[in-house]
Amino acid sequence: MITGIVVALPEELSTLTSKRIDKGCCVFITDALILAYSGAGANNARTASELLIAQGATQLISWGCAAALGESLKPGDLVLADTLLDAEGAQIGIPAAWHDCAKKLLSATLKVHVGSLAESLTIVATSQHKKRLYAQTGAVALDMESIAIAKVAQQNNLPFLAIRAIADPADMDLPKAITHSLNNEGDIVLSKLLLFIALHPAELPGLVKLGLHFNAAKNTLKWVAKQLDHLTALSSQDQ
Repeated sequence: MITGIVVALPEELSTLTSKRIDKGCCVFITDALILAYSGAGANNARTASELLIAQGATQLISWGCAAALGESLKPGDLVLADTLLDAEGAQIGIPAAWHDCAKKLLSATLKVHVGSLAESLTIVATSQHKKRLYAQTGAVALDMESIAIAKVAQQNNLPFLAIRAIADPADMDLPKAITHSLNNEGDIVLSKLLLFIALHPAELPGLVKLGLHFNAAKNTLKWVAKQLDHLTALSSQDQ
């Protein structure tokens, strides 16, 4: 059993390994665990998932951060999705066996939030937008990659989990510097970010706050990473 994990951002990748992985590539970090650094968005996630399967992955995990839609979720909270909703409203259920075992394992020492994870085609920057999406979907959180990974897993009849930690709460507006600094691939261009801050210094406190939230999410992911040997073995026990 080889577990393939798709990670969109280098900061999320650092919660799993210190190895350098180029975007669009994958690396085995153990004999049974292979990581793909996909970059942001559904197309990148789909390509990375197919690459992992070509390299021998027999189950897939979507790994990283998410934005909260439910107001009860706080930065650092762990979401273990039980259903996924794509941008058009179509639903994919996550098979119960691996999900239930994972929830039991992780819940022993950490609160696990279970619910729907919605797909976002772009970054959702405002609390008002999050509120609208929550009313429309009932999803507890959203990200840009999980549904694409789940669809590849479903097409190949492979087990799948979405493991996401909350980075920005539902009531938070992302600093404008973030959306201003993104390139077409969904990556933050540091030079653009620094220039925007220099021209708009009032943005700095919001960026610091977001950084603290993101660190809380990373700390949760690092904790879950320590459970990966047990977590990934649970799927094979239920085949």
